[in-house]
Amino acid sequence: MAKLGFVMCMPLPSPLPPHQNRPPSNSDNTTLCLTRRQSFIFTSSSLLSSYLLMRQNPNLSTTFPSAIAQEIDELDQEETRPVKIFQETSSCVVFIKDLQLTKSPKTTSEVGLAEDENAKVEGTGSGFIWDKFGHIVTNYHVVSKLATDTSGLQRCKVSLVDSAGNSITREGTLIGFDPDYDLAVLKVDAVGNELKAATIGTSRELQVGQSCFAIGNPYGFENTLTTGVISGLGREIPSPNGRAIRGAIQTDAAINAGNSGGPLIDSYGHVIGVNTATFTRKGSGISSGVNFAIPIDTAVRVVPYLIVYGTPYTDRY
Repeated sequence: MAKLGFVMCMPLPSPLPPHQNRPPSNSDNTTLCLTRRQSFIFTSSSLLSSYLLMRQNPNLSTTFPSAIAQEIDELDQEETRPVKIFQETSSCVVFIKDLQLTKSPKTTSEVGLAEDENAKVEGTGSGFIWDKFGHIVTNYHVVSKLATDTSGLQRCKVSLVDSAGNSITREGTLIGFDPDYDLAVLKVDAVGNELKAATIGTSRELQVGQSCFAIGNPYGFENTLTTGVISGLGREIPSPNGRAIRGAIQTDAAINAGNSGGPLIDSYGHVIGVNTATFTRKGSGISSGVNFAIPIDTAVRVVPYLIVYGTPYTDRY
């Protein structure tokens, strides 16, 4: 049950009725004069003390303003840091749409990316640019329908921004996937566009309490930034095939439907994880603040095999 809070407003004292107004008596004048005289003496003493203190400590006159200015400067830096991180990293984040064609394409050039005409959107997710060749890292569960498609009707539409700030849309080709770690790699044709790859960091030396930032497309709202801290390390979460993913990063940075596959970023703008899962309140679908990301060190170990071989290392032997 929701509790409502009430703020009680105390009424101001009402003025005296007109018939009660009277001119001040002599005793009132005496009291008023004494009060003013005492106030004058106190103020003069305060000013004299301040003057003597300044004479003894010449640097004191600049200490207080500089301290206040320093606090304001620190506050500005704290507020502008997320702004700078978003400006520097958002261009490496992509928006992924899962499409299903309503009819089989007649030609290979008919890729069915115009969802309004002959395709419907079945899901959305996020990803980030791995390298300048157009490889995109995302979650396996974001592209699982494309990975298991036998009808030839599944497509992936990838929206991204190149280094010049131009918005482009390409069909994403599935290069490889590993359900055990909930990772997948798409590739887009980047000919004629220079792509800005994400700066890959490390998850080896993360500490609970340090700041982190998530960028993605929750509920289809593109380029959404959420902030938080690393809440826990070494967590265990289930993969799409039921196996355990160990070493997951827990964070309270909001991760919702559509954030999956996007980057978790540290204060230096380096990718430290792949946003993957969230616990939700039963029946609500709302994030509970307990969210998880696959450590980037795991992705660094898995992704190169997916790019080269299309399958994880363990599936090749």
